[in-house]
Amino acid sequence: MSADIDESNVDEDIDVSTSNTMRERAGESRLKLWLLLGANRLVVTGVLACALFVVFVAGVTLLPPPLAPQLESGDTIETMFSTMISVVATGTTLVVTISQLVLSQENGPLGEQRARMEDSMDYRDYAEEMIGSPSPADPSTFLRRLIDLSQERAEAVRDGLDDIDSDQLRWETKEFTESVIGNSETVRDQLDGANFGTFDVLFAALNYNYGWKIFQVERLLHDHEEDLGSPENELLNELKDALSMFGPAREHVKTLYFEWALVTLSQLILYAAIPALAVAGIMVTTVDAGTLPGSTFGIANITFLVGAAFTVTLVPFLLFASYISRVATVAKRTLAIEPLILRDSQR
Repeated sequence: MSADIDESNVDEDIDVSTSNTMRERAGESRLKLWLLLGANRLVVTGVLACALFVVFVAGVTLLPPPLAPQLESGDTIETMFSTMISVVATGTTLVVTISQLVLSQENGPLGEQRARMEDSMDYRDYAEEMIGSPSPADPSTFLRRLIDLSQERAEAVRDGLDDIDSDQLRWETKEFTESVIGNSETVRDQLDGANFGTFDVLFAALNYNYGWKIFQVERLLHDHEEDLGSPENELLNELKDALSMFGPAREHVKTLYFEWALVTLSQLILYAAIPALAVAGIMVTTVDAGTLPGSTFGIANITFLVGAAFTVTLVPFLLFASYISRVATVAKRTLAIEPLILRDSQR
């Protein structure tokens, strides 16, 4: 039976728990994080394309000089889309080449591949020893088992330090373990049913703030050294080991996702570049001011045609922007694998 905590002896100014999910830690709007991370990349590309089309049509309609008179000379469309042909061809080649260079680090001689395999198997063997069962092959299940392990050891710390004499230590332990358990339950639910290849697995893993939890364990061991006996030290160190296992696993899943995303991006850009080049070629060779006479809603029909064609030629770049924005955001938020806090909103 645990003793009641005397709150008069507790310093509640100590920040034991923290915001766990990325949304809470970032201090940024939900819409911004959804656009950068959560939204389907093809949906983001579609939204950007629609916005670009609307801005183009509105701009050439409202801003002087009007587009239609400029088209009568025949030079505007030819100059515009002949430039886009060069941009699409050069940009597509460059992006695909860079993606392949990034992926080339996975290639290597047999000795390097064997070393990679041995390192991976050593980690899985250690994880199997800690988990008490074979390491799952599915990434989301594997991360879920590591989170289960951390939660189990957090509960053991909570129960093991429940009768400690220090009110301050018992209060800090209670606050800390409740934060770990709550975060574990949230992320485990997010990982349930998540499939690798989508962003769901990595997004859920990013919501597990393991670095701060490791720091808190280290702080408890240091600040309350005199109040902790050998069993309590062992419980805290076991929790630290479990939390430390999650970092490399998340980074490995992140690396695999980046490679998967870059391959997908290369494929999509190649698929989008072919119709973009075809549309640009058609616009250069066959379209002029008289191709689509008349107006709709007071806007010249040729404006809609040029705007739509221009948008299509920019789809490869919009795909690049939507995918790289997610990759760059994740990379920036996971620069440190150890317990280092880089963002002001988390301090």
